[in-house]
Amino acid sequence: MAILEYEIGGNEVKIDGTEGIANIPDNRSMVVEHLTSDEPVKPEAVVGLNTIEDVFKHFQPNVDVEFSSEDGEPVKENLRFENVADFSVKRMTEQSAFLNNLQQEKDFYASVEKQLRSNKVLQRALEDPDAKAAFIAVLKSVREELNVK
Repeated sequence: MAILEYEIGGNEVKIDGTEGIANIPDNRSMVVEHLTSDEPVKPEAVVGLNTIEDVFKHFQPNVDVEFSSEDGEPVKENLRFENVADFSVKRMTEQSAFLNNLQQEKDFYASVEKQLRSNKVLQRALEDPDAKAAFIAVLKSVREELNVK
């Protein structure tokens, strides 16, 4: 048994080992959010929902979102949530055609950047001013050809 540190005027308070309520851990968060675009007609008390899966099945949360394309055009989509994992970026990207397209573009540009950074021959060519100018001219002509078609 450890030695207790008492101060003047202090009283020992024994801890009751049969407490029925546990403290909420510090690393927990609760999010309350309106997850449907439909306003409730009147509040309802729903009983019998014992698990988070039951709650998702009953309420079928979904939200209408509007993205902006490169041209500034609005792109409207509806995201549905069937479990807590559906709130992850990966799952939302999978169910959204717009976000999926953006992810593919991001992955493509990241792979091109990685290839360009690891290509020693290209890096040496870009250090030479004449070779760099020729490389830029080739890229510009390829871009013009792609724009024409």
